[in-house]
Amino acid sequence: MNLLRSRATALVFVAGCMLLALTVLSALPQHAAPRVPGSEIVLAIDPAKSKVHWTLDTTLHNVHGTFALKNGEIHVDPSSGKASGEIVADAGSGRSGNDSRDKKMHKEVLESGKYPEVVFRPDHVDGTISQQGIFTSQIHGIFVLQGKEHKISVPVEAELSGDHWSGSGKFSVPFIDWGLKNPGTFFLKVNHAVEIELELRGNLQSLPLQ
Repeated sequence: MNLLRSRATALVFVAGCMLLALTVLSALPQHAAPRVPGSEIVLAIDPAKSKVHWTLDTTLHNVHGTFALKNGEIHVDPSSGKASGEIVADAGSGRSGNDSRDKKMHKEVLESGKYPEVVFRPDHVDGTISQQGIFTSQIHGIFVLQGKEHKISVPVEAELSGDHWSGSGKFSVPFIDWGLKNPGTFFLKVNHAVEIELELRGNLQSLPLQ
């Protein structure tokens, strides 16, 4: 009889614990799951709030344009600086505000029908990485253009605030030296490098254990 009473008491205790856990979980906001701690910072990029700007110097004027991002996620280990992930831009989304110029850019220079994506894969970060607040660093990685890999380094400034982050960076892509067709003519000369400016925003998915 005492054994049955002990078992019943244990079952009531377990049931009470489960009920308490369910009550706590149900009280959490359903649209924002708790952030999971780990050994690295995980930055998810929001394509709708991010943009790639580009500028190409010519003998007549500077050409400005944009590309849209498709997706991206960056993983950084603050203790070692090791990084991984990728940022993917939609090559076919490139626009400069001139339809005939854009058509030539996609058909003859970028060949975006054959190479629909431009990808950056970070592998290492130099500099102090703060878990909250503003910091600057240098991101090293591989830039994939028309299926060919090129090593680049990008100076960036980032801010981590709560569950969100933002970052910006500027770098040059020597596209002609990398084998892409020169869009210039006898009368119009263009710079061999295009200037890229990143504006990134997104959600902070994970932070290292303290």
